[in-house]
Amino acid sequence: MSSTQPTIKPNNHRVHPCPNDKKLSLVNKLISDNRESKIIVVTSMDANSVKEFLQNENSQALENVEVLDDKTLIKDENLICDLLISLDVPSKAIIYMARLSHTTSKALLLINESEQNLLYPIETLLGRVIKQDIIEGFEYEVKEKPKTDSRPAPKKMTQSQIKEEAKKRYDEQTGEPKPKKEYKSDDKKDFKKDFKKSDKDDKWAKKKKEPNKYLGKDENGKAIFSGKSGERNHRHDGTTRDASYPPKKVGRKINIKSLKKSEDKED
Repeated sequence: MSSTQPTIKPNNHRVHPCPNDKKLSLVNKLISDNRESKIIVVTSMDANSVKEFLQNENSQALENVEVLDDKTLIKDENLICDLLISLDVPSKAIIYMARLSHTTSKALLLINESEQNLLYPIETLLGRVIKQDIIEGFEYEVKEKPKTDSRPAPKKMTQSQIKEEAKKRYDEQTGEPKPKKEYKSDDKKDFKKDFKKSDKDDKWAKKKKEPNKYLGKDENGKAIFSGKSGERNHRHDGTTRDASYPPKKVGRKINIKSLKKSEDKED
């Protein structure tokens, strides 16, 4: 058969999860359960060692059984069987598809935990998921789950509850109640001093402003004063401005619009 397209029905195609050390024993069991069928056992490893094991276990059951590697199976297109047993998963999915082309009825695939990731490309080519059946006595060893603390998580405590719990633990360990801290009279005075205002706080107190003095003129002829501003309150010669400066009344206001109207009437 030159075509690699499988002809078996999906219900006759199964995956049997099995650890490596139990695979050969499982193959021997599958052969014994299907003695009337023509069987091909295929592997990507050494086929002779597999054949020797099966002969030692049950030589009479190998009358209709051929044990081959992938190279030998693919070269002979005329090799056809009723039941194909794959001892392992090939590294390439197309090789497994070539295996399936040599069976007309049924195909079984033995797979360990590390080979599970190689199953997805095969299922992609098939266009379906292969059903997995676990055979009793050949399943993976159940790993014990790490023991978890069944105690409920502690609730968050308030500050007062934390103090009470700490006091309770102290009393349990020492057998005596925790002594209260006593303050001496001198300690209380020192304690009050810490809350008094420091000398640094005095710098923020409101200070009496010194009078602004006229210091002269700079090189540009501008008056210089001892304070921050002087031009608004002093003349350029240093003398203080009187209270009437600037004048409150600057003169009579003229309404420009009324003037224009009167001029238009005269014209």
